[in-house]
Order: sequence, then C-alpha cells, then structure tokens
Amino acid sequence: MIFRTTFSLFSLLAICIPCLAENNSTSLPAEPSGMKSIFNGKDLNGWDGDDRLWMVRDGAIHGETMPEAFAQGNTFLIWTDGQTGDFDLRLSFRCNATNNSGIQYRSSRVTEGVKNDWVLKGYQHELRNEKSFPNVSGFIYDERGTRKRICLVGEKATWEPKTGKQVAATLIDEAAFQKLFKLDDWNEVAIIAKGNRIQHFMNGQLILDFTDNDPNLALLTGNLGLQLHAGKPMWCEFKDIRIAEIK
Repeated sequence: MIFRTTFSLFSLLAICIPCLAENNSTSLPAEPSGMKSIFNGKDLNGWDGDDRLWMVRDGAIHGETMPEAFAQGNTFLIWTDGQTGDFDLRLSFRCNATNNSGIQYRSSRVTEGVKNDWVLKGYQHELRNEKSFPNVSGFIYDERGTRKRICLVGEKATWEPKTGKQVAATLIDEAAFQKLFKLDDWNEVAIIAKGNRIQHFMNGQLILDFTDNDPNLALLTGNLGLQLHAGKPMWCEFKDIRIAEIK
C-alpha cells in the first residue's frame, strides 16, 4: 500500500513538472489552431491605407515615404477584416534605420485633429533596425497616449493604477538581444495577448511580458495596423502575416 502511494505521488510530479516548465517557458509556443493568413502576398485586399505610400513588392507589404510622397503625421495601413481582442499574431518584418515603424494592436482609429485619414491610437509593438538598448525593436509604445514607453524589451512588468510600471524580472539583456536580432534582415515577430496580459516574441524568444492592471488605461480590443513614421524618408516591409483568435 505504501509502495502504491509513493508511486502515485511520483507519477503526479512527473506529470506536473513538465507542465510548469511549459507555462514558464521563454520560447514561442507552437502556432494555435485556427491561424489564418491576412495578407495574400499579391495586393492589399483587406487593408486600408494611403496608396501613395503602401504597395506590394516581391510578395511583401512595402511601405515607403519619400520627399515627393511623405507622411503627414504618423500613418498606418489598417487591417479591415477583423479586430484584435485576445489573439496570437505572427509576421516577419524588416526596415531601414532612418526611422522607426510599428505594429499597432487593440487600437482605436482617430479622425479628429489629425493630418491624414489613417491614424491609430493604442498599443504599439515598436519596430526598429537597431541593436543598442533601449532603442531596439519590440517594446510597447503608447501611440498618441500619455504613458509613452509602457514596457521595454527585457522587462517582465505590470502597470498599476497608483504606482505605474513595476518591473518584476529581466527576460533578456542587451548582449543576448544583439545575438537574437538580425540587423538589415528579416526578423520574426509574435504578439500574444490574453486579457490584460501581453507577450512579445522576437525570432522565437520571449522579449517582453506585460500585464496592464490599470482598468482605466488597459486596452482589450481594437484595430491592427502597420506604421509609417512621419519625418525623414523611410521604408518598412511585412510578410507572412497571420493571426488566430484566442478563445
């Protein structure tokens, strides 16, 4: 009888320990069922943006500002076929170092007091072609909001109503990020959002884990968009864009 009890206990531990390891893993999980492509690689069907600045080139979405075709304020290519609530988004991007780009999610469209017709406000996954902290790709920026750099790359953090950001742990340091990020090349991004918790992954590695505990500021649903930044001429490209709703 004692032997059976001991065996059952060890069997239970053998089952639970891998589960705990998986829950705390910093590796990108496998793609969920229901993942669908939202860019066909041929045209911008399902997307809305300034057609002077956005096009499809070599199977990728290509956004570019030039002296003769510049952005009047930050402008976005907005996905029109759905919203981002609880979701798993995956894509590849590359851009030049002249200016930053971004992936806007759970965002609202702004129509008043703006310089163009494609303006979003909300969470932004920053995209940059840089390796030196803190100006690297992946942090959460509060586009048109007051919190600015909400959570930086490497941080596991929360945002509390009274005290603001509270950092609990470090996920990746500058040296590790420099090895992870591919300068002047394609990088793979994943954003997983469940309730008020958001995780950003770069090339299969968790680089940011953020929980927004402020009920007045946390965003739970909204638009998805790709950014072209105002200012100096720049370009950015996106491909293999796919998303799944998390139920």
